[in-house]
Amino acid sequence: MVELLLKKMAKTYVLEKREVPVLEDITFSVKKRESIAVVGPSGCGKTTLIRMIAGLEKPTKGVVMIKGKKITKPTKEVNMIFQSFSLLPWKTVLENVEMALLDKPKKERVEFAKKYIDLVGLDGFEESYPRELSDGMKQRVGVARAIAKEPEILLMDEPFGSLDPLTAYNLRKEILRLFENRKLNPNVIILVTHNIEEAVYMADRVLVLSRRPARIIGDIKIKLDKPPDIRSKEFLSYVDEITSMIS
Repeated sequence: MVELLLKKMAKTYVLEKREVPVLEDITFSVKKRESIAVVGPSGCGKTTLIRMIAGLEKPTKGVVMIKGKKITKPTKEVNMIFQSFSLLPWKTVLENVEMALLDKPKKERVEFAKKYIDLVGLDGFEESYPRELSDGMKQRVGVARAIAKEPEILLMDEPFGSLDPLTAYNLRKEILRLFENRKLNPNVIILVTHNIEEAVYMADRVLVLSRRPARIIGDIKIKLDKPPDIRSKEFLSYVDEITSMIS
């Protein structure tokens, strides 16, 4: 079943009366329980692409559809994790996660928030403040807040870019573990990254964008177990193939 469809989507900005095309003729679909990574040269429009999926920006041409419904504004079916932690420093871990659940009664908010704090491995830190957490723990709070809304589609814009390599690796494993839980949303993950190894590690498919105006020049199916062995010849072969397409 197709969860997400982008059809002939394009985006052009007007800067000082000059048109700057960023994305052109972007068409792809994503099935239920599929994870996608989007890679490409810096400035090619990767973030613009997922912002349009999130309904934060409108395409100049084409459509974004979730389960057959056209998306023109933010929707509860989609949530996004950004590179910055975006936590409110005066609120506890529990209160920060609760911020995503303001449409629920207080008791239900607390129950949901605690459930997802536990799922990301922060049980016992509910009353801690962001200043008391490591960067990796802060990003775990961001993950908990995003998935607590139980979105159909989880978008991630360079979510591990500011973390040290070991923390980033552990958090990638954690997200894959959550995604393997068929009883929980999200049903689709879309990751934007500059890190080719990260793309191959996280994704079932890697979409490769060209330079601006960006088109899809590769749609690589990653036939590896999750999580994959990052030292295997198969893993490194995918990394080399995708790197050569970008460079």
